[in-house]
Amino acid sequence: MSEYHVPVMLNECLEGLQIRPDGVYVDVTFGGGGHSRAILERLGRKGHLYSFDQDKDAEGNIGSFGKDGKAPENFTFVRSNFRYLKNWMRYHGVKQIDGLLADLGVSSHHLDEEERGFAFRFDAPLDMRMNTRAGKTAADVLATYDENEIAKILAVYGELKQAKRMAQAIVKQRSQKPVMTTGDLLEVLRPFINKKAEKKELAQAFQALRIEVNHEMQALEEMLMQATELLAPDGRLVVMSYHSLEDRIVKNVIRSGHVDGHIEQDFYGRVVAPLKAVNNKIITASEEELDINPRSRSAKLRVATKNN
Repeated sequence: MSEYHVPVMLNECLEGLQIRPDGVYVDVTFGGGGHSRAILERLGRKGHLYSFDQDKDAEGNIGSFGKDGKAPENFTFVRSNFRYLKNWMRYHGVKQIDGLLADLGVSSHHLDEEERGFAFRFDAPLDMRMNTRAGKTAADVLATYDENEIAKILAVYGELKQAKRMAQAIVKQRSQKPVMTTGDLLEVLRPFINKKAEKKELAQAFQALRIEVNHEMQALEEMLMQATELLAPDGRLVVMSYHSLEDRIVKNVIRSGHVDGHIEQDFYGRVVAPLKAVNNKIITASEEELDINPRSRSAKLRVATKNN
């Protein structure tokens, strides 16, 4: 198999899932299939894995771990956004799952594929859609959102201090010429970028647009609530995030059962929450993994179990 994406913290994820050979598991971020392949290796014939990915390129990786290019019988690929998790599980007749894995990072494949417009290293159309069949592109966002909306995206999702000035420059530029390519966007942003941290800040700006284009935060919130409902008693939720906002959402859901972190108590003052954290301290990549796969540096892994 060609290098599509090196699975981050593979052993830690598998340990978090506590896989039973006859269990039903879901990998909502199939990507290159690395995590899915490892899960399947631990499943028996009575076990089953459902893997989600909305990207057409990811679907091409299925044959790499099946016989004669075909997927194993105990594997089902779902080409869809994971925000529709519950609907698809119902479609396949699954009422409960024993574990769910989500690796929220963008695959190396996407960052290295020039025409998708995910990376500022290449001059390409500003697309950034994970699902190229539908939705607004990044160019559409920059062409139609007002200045305040663009500034909010860059400030909240990109954590950029110059977000307002960047938004002003984008709106001014588009009145003269549309911002259509990664090169166009770089030209507008560069005057507001700290030269000493150029790569980091440009990556933050592109990340912010990608999050908005793919509605990543909203999809994550919906998926986590559905996963919580679907998990069987003692089922495992394993989520790896790469952005502080993502991690906060995951932490809140595990801690309280709510995206906003609101904690409910019963008559006796006891916390009522559907999940319980397995690791109170965030799990991060080992030094050995960081040397092999630098993109694992920002990964934060949280594991929870479903309360009885």
